[in-house]
Amino acid sequence: MRAMVLAAGLGTRLRPLTDDRPKALVEVGGRTMLELTLERLKGAGVREAIVNTHHHAGMIEVYLLACDNFGIRIEVSREEGLLDTGGGLKKAAWFFLEDGTKDEPFLVHNVDVVSTIDLGAMVEAHRGSGALATLAVQERRTRRYLLFDEEGRLAGRQKGEDGEPEWVGSNWDATALAFCGIHVISPRIFEVMKQEGAFSIIDAYIDLAMNGERVMAYRADGARWRDLGRPESVAKAAEEMAAGIYGE
Repeated sequence: MRAMVLAAGLGTRLRPLTDDRPKALVEVGGRTMLELTLERLKGAGVREAIVNTHHHAGMIEVYLLACDNFGIRIEVSREEGLLDTGGGLKKAAWFFLEDGTKDEPFLVHNVDVVSTIDLGAMVEAHRGSGALATLAVQERRTRRYLLFDEEGRLAGRQKGEDGEPEWVGSNWDATALAFCGIHVISPRIFEVMKQEGAFSIIDAYIDLAMNGERVMAYRADGARWRDLGRPESVAKAAEEMAAGIYGE
């Protein structure tokens, strides 16, 4: 299985930890975010991965070389200008299409999240649903919600709890859920994703859902999840790891 680690962001919320390094190399309990993410992906059966880079990009390449790519094949997609989540994925399309297959789904994982979400079960749920993309989501408070209908299909999005919903269609009865920064995607997305340059993958999902594509929820309410976007979150995650909450 293949995967992409989204690691190109500037990490501005993590300053001063990112003043002299990319956020992917910020340590959480003595291990870098990149190591934590790659080891989680390996545990789900990933043997080939691509990492996008921008801020202090060279440091990540040196780090991966020193770590012998953690025992798997790793490619680096360096972005001279930030392409956001969708543009970064589209730039890496070659990696997922190089063997000519369009049937094998792949994982996409933000480097700055940690969780106990069962990635293997998520991949199997994606395979069984026939979806173009499957998004790990939870029922928790967030600044931006995704809206899913009773079948678990993407139905829209909403800013905050009081924001005006943006609907995909005419279904006004939906559940607001928080996205976890983990996706399973079928390579066919590169045929139907029309945006170019820098763009958000969520914007692409909304457009694709409007065109009838199945973008599905994977409910991970029982799993632990933490965003590592701020220094205080990194410190809290380190405490949780020391307590064994995320496993070894």
